[in-house]
Amino acid sequence: MTPLAQSRRAERGRARSVPRGDGDACGIEPQAHRPTRAGLGAARRSARKYLFSLLALTAAVATAQPACNKPVYLTFDTGHMGVAPLIAETLKRHNARATFFIASEPTLTGGTTLDETWAPWWRERVAEGHDFGSHTWDHDIFMEDLPDAEGKVTRFKVRAQAGVQKPVVKELSAEQYCAELTKVGDRFKAITGQALSPIFRAPAGRTSPALLSAAKACGFTHVGWSRAGFLGDELPSQSFPNAQLLEKALRDIRPGDILIAHLGIWQRQDPWAPAVLEPLMTGLEQRGLCFAPLREHPRYAALFKNPAKNPPKTP
Repeated sequence: MTPLAQSRRAERGRARSVPRGDGDACGIEPQAHRPTRAGLGAARRSARKYLFSLLALTAAVATAQPACNKPVYLTFDTGHMGVAPLIAETLKRHNARATFFIASEPTLTGGTTLDETWAPWWRERVAEGHDFGSHTWDHDIFMEDLPDAEGKVTRFKVRAQAGVQKPVVKELSAEQYCAELTKVGDRFKAITGQALSPIFRAPAGRTSPALLSAAKACGFTHVGWSRAGFLGDELPSQSFPNAQLLEKALRDIRPGDILIAHLGIWQRQDPWAPAVLEPLMTGLEQRGLCFAPLREHPRYAALFKNPAKNPPKTP
């Protein structure tokens, strides 16, 4: 036997003489325990279960919405719909739900806000969890009460006008005014499958006690807006530039305010939404405010919780 072979045999002998558990002390690794196939399967199942639990927890944290302790309530009346897609994208970006008050108004493309062209857009807003109310079918702006011979208000003078439409002055009974409110709901449900909430906004915010009573009789409660919440998108841009409107809103808006803007204003030369909505929402969030739909407003929440007790009624 050569000296090299003798040296190797001696080395193997010393390795075998090392007691198990002491290998590290002598520079030799102890023999590893070989796991069984069943043990490996159990380990893999345990690892997968842990991974799935971790992924679920991560997703829950990512999608959970923080409590809205200082809410403001964004509302949009319909208009020419030219900025409607931009508004929808901005709301989604901020994970914000709003309330839309709907009339059948002319659009930039020659149709109306509730035609088949816009039906998919409204269905997307329904899926996102926004709220919807009536703005009267013909965008009827209240002008005055019309009493009968005994002094009781039985009719209303209104001016139907929206966008580029020629104004039409007409008289409506209480039942006819209710029909203007419910017609919106009928069409909205036909194209989305969603019923309107029992709320409405009178065009231009003009009402009278008699008009509010007439609407209440057919299941609609009026929702106006806060003074600071008037965002000014319908004002002439020459006198009220976007930068001025943004500065005023960020300065004056307080928790609990109801804000109002439109899905497009015909007469404003410098559109409001593309320039103001994103920085407005970001600025309000930086002040600690958040956005909520009207169903969470303390004054109106009961209407949404018990709609069956006070549903809109077709005259």
